[in-house]
Amino acid sequence: MDTTNRLLSLDAYRGLTIAAMILVNNPGSWDSVYTPLMHAEWHGATPTDWIFPFFLFIVGVSIALAIGKLKEERVDRKTLLRKIWRRSLIIFAIGLFLAAFPYFDLATLRVPGVLQRIALVYGVTATLYVWLNPRQMLFVGVGCLLAYWGLMTLVPVPGGYAPNLEPSTNLGAWLDRLLLDGHLWSHSRTWDPEGLLGTIPAVGTGISGILTGAWLRTDKNHYEKVAGLMVVGAALLALGLTWDMVFPINKQIWTSSYVVYTSGIAMLLLGVVYWWIEVKGHHWGSRPFIILGMNAIVVYTLSGILARLMLAIKWTGGDGHVVTVKGWLWQSVFQPAFASTYDASLIFAISHVLFLLGIAWILYVRKVFIKI
Repeated sequence: MDTTNRLLSLDAYRGLTIAAMILVNNPGSWDSVYTPLMHAEWHGATPTDWIFPFFLFIVGVSIALAIGKLKEERVDRKTLLRKIWRRSLIIFAIGLFLAAFPYFDLATLRVPGVLQRIALVYGVTATLYVWLNPRQMLFVGVGCLLAYWGLMTLVPVPGGYAPNLEPSTNLGAWLDRLLLDGHLWSHSRTWDPEGLLGTIPAVGTGISGILTGAWLRTDKNHYEKVAGLMVVGAALLALGLTWDMVFPINKQIWTSSYVVYTSGIAMLLLGVVYWWIEVKGHHWGSRPFIILGMNAIVVYTLSGILARLMLAIKWTGGDGHVVTVKGWLWQSVFQPAFASTYDASLIFAISHVLFLLGIAWILYVRKVFIKI
């Protein structure tokens, strides 16, 4: 693959996000995880709650860079839409595969999920961008956030509940049970953090990325682009924290304030990465993340398969207890090696990331870049 025309800062940012996503998803023990590496229980946010919206933001930036160029080349809209929805369906199918793997019990298959939401947001936002200009996309994004705010805080929930933001009784949870009962997140069963209604504000996250990508495609110089990212990012961060006072920041139901807040942080971080790589020309320290970012979906999929296999492969130990591969690695290798179980759990997660980085590096050296 020719990398000379790629925006390497975006690859690095994507790789950093994927590495963080894998890190927080794979501790040695869920009983020993440092607080910043856990999601907020409900309202509020930790750095872990930034990761998923960062990826949707990056999806939006990529849409603007790729489809924006094709629009300028006047590629047929039908051709563009066919490619967009083919890609969206493939990503959704991979998400369902990971949810089912390795037992494939379709009766309890979780339909919502991380890749499924990415697929829907990509499909909707990319389709909109085929037809609309950045100014129109801004209006759509703002409309999504305001509409969701109104739905969640003004519309009574069927069953006799007033509008509320509680886990099992909010409007989104009711809709998920109505349409996907038995196919929701196994830890809750009554609601899903990637539920259907929450896709509306998640589209807003994708649109924030598209608008950022459109800014990066302008003829402004590097310093102007970085300045724009930093100023708008700081403004969005402040607006999100202000909106939090009336519509709390909440990743689990993807509140509108959460979208604005995380989009602001995403812009600020992209500004830093863009300045480091595109302006200053520094590639040392960023190479591993660039490599991860160039095969991001493949690495994430392999991570999910690996994590599930380590729990699915099991045997009966000498004491009669069932032992999994992950349990054996944790109890026999990582936990005894560190005085703190929290440190051991973190090193286990880092090892998971490094193993997948090794696979991504092999693909990179062999110039294998799997595109959907």
